[in-house]
Amino acid sequence: MRASKTRTSRHASVFLVLFLLLLSASLASIALGSVRISLSDLFGVLSGRIRTGTDYTLILQIRIPRTLACIGAGLGLSTSGLILQNVMNNSLASPNTIGVNSGAGFAVMFSMVFFPAAIASRSFFAFTGALISSLLIFGLAYLTDSSRITIILAGITVSAFLSAGISLIKILDSDLLININTFLIGSLSAMTYAQIFIPLVMIVTAFLITALLSNGLNILSLGDDIASGLGMNVHRIRLIFLILSSLLAGAVISYAGLISFVGLIVPHIARRIFDSDNRLLLPASGLLGAVYVLFCDLLGRTLIAPYELPVGIIMSFIGGPFFLYLLLRKKGGRRLG
Repeated sequence: MRASKTRTSRHASVFLVLFLLLLSASLASIALGSVRISLSDLFGVLSGRIRTGTDYTLILQIRIPRTLACIGAGLGLSTSGLILQNVMNNSLASPNTIGVNSGAGFAVMFSMVFFPAAIASRSFFAFTGALISSLLIFGLAYLTDSSRITIILAGITVSAFLSAGISLIKILDSDLLININTFLIGSLSAMTYAQIFIPLVMIVTAFLITALLSNGLNILSLGDDIASGLGMNVHRIRLIFLILSSLLAGAVISYAGLISFVGLIVPHIARRIFDSDNRLLLPASGLLGAVYVLFCDLLGRTLIAPYELPVGIIMSFIGGPFFLYLLLRKKGGRRLG
């Protein structure tokens, strides 16, 4: 009983720290950048005391939408990565490592070229592309040996095919080259409320549904045989989680572009704190993901201010070595040959 109370108290303390980190990172994201805003002006605008001026417009029309976009991106991609790692029983699975990002990205770019006026429908295109690529990758792994390395190889194969499609789109419509390049790198600049409203609704809805089904995710992570023995319809629940994962990743990619490694890095950090209980991992990953994206975006805006580095570049610099570390740890540091 005492051990249970101690564990509960520790978990509550960790969540409090994560929430405070999120609050601090959000305020920093609003206040800092190429133009810095004093805390007095920031709280004056947020409290309604200041209702005019440059700072007022900057905070409400530029900084707050961007901060919300960062939080949504962190929440969506970290949750999507956590789902994929459980569903595919592979700790290296994430939206970018298995090709889900490529599927969503190809679909969004397709909509840019052939339906340029349908901006509001890009979330639907991204979700559809992410879901199709997820099902294709899982189907390829299922038809072969379903090993962990097979899933990664299937993702690489699908990504290569979709990358060829992306290159073809770039050739067909050179007028979109600048926007496409920004999209491929991943950027959270110039966000608007209209641009992020539908994706954020999709992200929050999918996250809440995933949280309600988190115990099923725990059972599924035990393996198909054990889950079936406990009375779970494994194929149906796996399809539901793949749909939720695709919805989360697709919604983020529709406005942020192909930002990478959030879904890989954040769930691993969360497991260091909360072990493998997805009922705790889901909210922890969501909070950590939001803080991580806010930090990377803030770093990109301040490192070479007044110029800006896209958040996708910062994440690749951090995520690449982390992915290499995971690969070496899985192999126990053995040398080839």
